[in-house]
Amino acid sequence: MEQLPPQIQEQAQQLQQVQQQVESLARQKQQLEINSQETERALEEISDIDKDTPIYKSIGGIMVKTDLSDAEEELKERQETLNLRIKQIERQEERSRKRLEKLRAKIQDALQGQGLSGNAG
Repeated sequence: MEQLPPQIQEQAQQLQQVQQQVESLARQKQQLEINSQETERALEEISDIDKDTPIYKSIGGIMVKTDLSDAEEELKERQETLNLRIKQIERQEERSRKRLEKLRAKIQDALQGQGLSGNAG
């Protein structure tokens, strides 16, 4: 098979980079969702404990006693931040997927124009 034209090679490289970006975003989103679920569980646990029950949080490898309302507020803020970050990742992922589809179509058209495309279907 003959060498692909430089333009198609460049587009194929871009396609590969965008695919890697989409995969990376999906991994980031998955990790954020796990953190969000853990935070949600912590909020549920806090809502079930008595106000006078001592609670602790981890800071730099040590456990520090904290106030229930402070801990709850921190968890709520963390949950909000995680949700915003997840939405941001989802928007980036959607843009990257659209770019990926455009690049695929561009490459397919270029290959068909070169007579290099196999029968799709």
